[in-house]
Amino acid sequence: MTPDLLTLTQWLSPAFPVGGFAYSHGLETAIAAGEISDAASLQIWVGTILTEGAGRTDAILIAHALRPDADLGTLAAIARALAPSRERLAEAEEQGAAFLRTTNALTGTDFPAMPLPIAIAAAARTLALAPVEVIALTLHAFTSNLVQVGVRFIPLGQTAGQGVLAALHPLILRIAAEATTVPLNAIGSGAIRADLAAMQHETLDVRIFRT
Repeated sequence: MTPDLLTLTQWLSPAFPVGGFAYSHGLETAIAAGEISDAASLQIWVGTILTEGAGRTDAILIAHALRPDADLGTLAAIARALAPSRERLAEAEEQGAAFLRTTNALTGTDFPAMPLPIAIAAAARTLALAPVEVIALTLHAFTSNLVQVGVRFIPLGQTAGQGVLAALHPLILRIAAEATTVPLNAIGSGAIRADLAAMQHETLDVRIFRT
């Protein structure tokens, strides 16, 4: 264990003030529609987001943003362009801005607001950590937040939720390792149902989450 690893763990913890608990990434829509109703369906849905959706795209963006010659402005623009809906864009932009407000204050940096995956990579460039570590821990934090949405809204027991998260660990590690070798022009998303759920979220009669 190193101080830098503890620092990144702090930045990605639920206690860090980015308001991640308020965003469901479209899960609220899917749960309300009955598409996700138990641990098994939650694991399939979140696993698809990791392999075909924002999990994979964020991992690739982080890998490229961690490179010494990275153009963070261009990568931030790509991250914005990849957002499939207004709510998903707001999710990335608002959390990224909150993340950098705090890390800038803690570290003395002065990064401008950027979408969350680029914001995390920008701050993590100051840490002596391997890219795969940064990506894996970021994906774990993202996955943990989605699982907690299920725990709170399905509702699902805490033990069942932790079982889903543990079952997704091998997938997180595989995606993190693969992302370090994927060229930027191979980026893309295919989690169509999850994207549609995010688009439909703003029309829900009752909304607990912001997205």
